[in-house]
Amino acid sequence: MTELTDLYQEVILDHNKRPRNFHKIEGADRTAEGYNPLCGDKFTIYLDLDGDVLCDLSFEGAGCAISKASASMMTEALRGKSRAEVEAIFAEFHALVTGEAKRGAAAPDLGKLVVFSGVREFPVRVKCASLAWHTLKAALENRKKRASTE
Repeated sequence: MTELTDLYQEVILDHNKRPRNFHKIEGADRTAEGYNPLCGDKFTIYLDLDGDVLCDLSFEGAGCAISKASASMMTEALRGKSRAEVEAIFAEFHALVTGEAKRGAAAPDLGKLVVFSGVREFPVRVKCASLAWHTLKAALENRKKRASTE
């Protein structure tokens, strides 16, 4: 196995078994539900905002190891970021998992999130990795309709 594959498996398994920020934020400023009809993954994202800053975020729900790990790592990566930073990281993550990444000087550093680069080889798994992110975007936009990967 390659070093990246080993890291991918280790990180994904860890976040799946011990997801970070896996709880409901009582009195959250915003919430959104997301659903992947292809595999049944379903998450609720909770956000607490202070003006334009994402002070706290968490999630609840059920899904495969990739979707749960992605949600867990997303909550760690985005806490304390401004809305503009969150949107830039979302765009970079989406480009990474879909294979459209064009790293440039202005691209945000994804840190540990790069372990999801391998999912682009499996189109169905792209939806698993991106479900929480699309749900987060729905929460930020205060959309009431359930977010989907379709």
